[in-house]
Amino acid sequence: MTKKGAIIGASTVLVVAVVAAVCVVSFKNSGDGGKGEGQMSTSVKSIKSFCQPVDYKETCESALEGAAGNATSPTDLAKAIFKVTSDRIEQAVRESAVLNDLKNDQRTSGALNNCKELLDYAIDDLKTTFDKLGGFEMTNFKRAVDDLKTWLSSALTYQETCLDGFENTTTDAAAKMRKALNSSQELTENILALVDEFSETLANLDLPSFSRRLLGDDGMPEWMPDAKRRLLQASPGAPQFKPNVTVAADGSGDFKTINEALAKVPLKSATTYVMYIKAGTYKEYVSVARNVTNLVMIGDGATKTIITGNKSFMLNITTKDTATMEAIGNGFFMRGIGVENTAGAKNHQAVALRVQSDMSAFYECQFDGYQDTLYTHTSRQYYRDCVISGTIDFIFGNAQVVLQNCLIQVRRCMDNQQNIVTAQGRKEKRSAGGTVIHNCTIAPHPEFEAHAGRLKTFLGRPWKEYSRTLYIQSEIGGFIDPQGWLPWLGDFGLNTCYYAEVENHGPGADMSKRAKWRGVKAVTYQQAQQKYTVERFIQGQQWLPKLGVPFIPGLLPQQQSGRIH
Repeated sequence: MTKKGAIIGASTVLVVAVVAAVCVVSFKNSGDGGKGEGQMSTSVKSIKSFCQPVDYKETCESALEGAAGNATSPTDLAKAIFKVTSDRIEQAVRESAVLNDLKNDQRTSGALNNCKELLDYAIDDLKTTFDKLGGFEMTNFKRAVDDLKTWLSSALTYQETCLDGFENTTTDAAAKMRKALNSSQELTENILALVDEFSETLANLDLPSFSRRLLGDDGMPEWMPDAKRRLLQASPGAPQFKPNVTVAADGSGDFKTINEALAKVPLKSATTYVMYIKAGTYKEYVSVARNVTNLVMIGDGATKTIITGNKSFMLNITTKDTATMEAIGNGFFMRGIGVENTAGAKNHQAVALRVQSDMSAFYECQFDGYQDTLYTHTSRQYYRDCVISGTIDFIFGNAQVVLQNCLIQVRRCMDNQQNIVTAQGRKEKRSAGGTVIHNCTIAPHPEFEAHAGRLKTFLGRPWKEYSRTLYIQSEIGGFIDPQGWLPWLGDFGLNTCYYAEVENHGPGADMSKRAKWRGVKAVTYQQAQQKYTVERFIQGQQWLPKLGVPFIPGLLPQQQSGRIH
């Protein structure tokens, strides 16, 4: 766990960046505030001005009045808001420990244990937001802003996931935890609002380093050298990683199980550590821990090297805990491996893979399950040439994720169910999370083809209020219901979600009968090009080339017909 006072000693460079939004946007509007405000103390005025751009002003002001002392400078106030937010989350961690003594069922116990783990991640991401970028140059701040939004969004998602774990429990622990986390969630959203205001302020300044970088007709940035354009347009495959360790179920490697090999992986590595996993079926539950960074797993093929499990919600455990595999440590890369959860449709939530690794990539992999197959939990993720199969909400979570050139297969749900491909979980309007499905194919699994006309299938539904999903230049099969999008419950999220289809093709791409919610947007090719691409949405051009994974930085040429490999 991050120590309580760790945030205080962090770099002040980021503080200056964050509070610039307040200085530029808020202080210019403060004036003397009228006769009454003129009699306020200087510190109270400063706090009110500092909190002006945020959504939860009262929470911001009361927290700083208690934590900032007589501080008046924006720098000191920014330090204080990071510290008090971290402290509030730690209070919730302690609350979860107290509540754990009062547990009376397995799922509640699991939810409380998850809270302790997830809230530690939230504290860690707040600290990372505050101090990891110390010393960066202003000319590189555009990238810094992207990182800040990712980590703050992740911190917020971990808090929400803690609360999600209490669904279908019979105790009052959920209400107590929600109360414990209320102020920390609001404070985290407030910090995200400050960063958002700052990024908009810099963009409005029209500095050269913040100018739009246009993309050419081939989907590549115009600023990119010809040699690199050719490299990215090609499909080089992954580099020839030399294995540091070999896993073989038949005993011909260094270890027979993946977990034995994981126990020997160096922690917090700044360089790649390569694990070669030979063909075989590995019946084990795999977790790449937070402190296992830059790990590469290479298999012999997604249908040859298979990690399998069958945990499900019916075992009275939380959705998070059903995962056959989870990738937590940042910089994770997997190629040529299959991960499956064989619990089946009747056992409801059953995750094959859960990912929260920032700047993680999956190439030529396969993820098979039924409900909740792929949990794209948090941070930046990229999937290329992968196969994902499932039934209900089988691509879900609040990561910034781009799936490109993937085959998304809908399996046979139970007779009393409907299939839904995505359930995106963005809770806050400024969160960076969203699911982008680009140049993919959405098709029925062979087991579902005979039933596709009888059992309905939808593109997505809003799991959280600001759910965001885009299908771009993809082939959509005719089995998709003409309505396209399915409500979650009543009118929840229908006005605040962000759903769009851009230049898709195939018999299911006809949008004439789509849902008419306010949240179903008409997004143009140019708008999608500016924001919802590998380059823009996950900043992939900064970290994918070192992995040798082919990717399309922008969109394909407009009106391109068919799926491009």
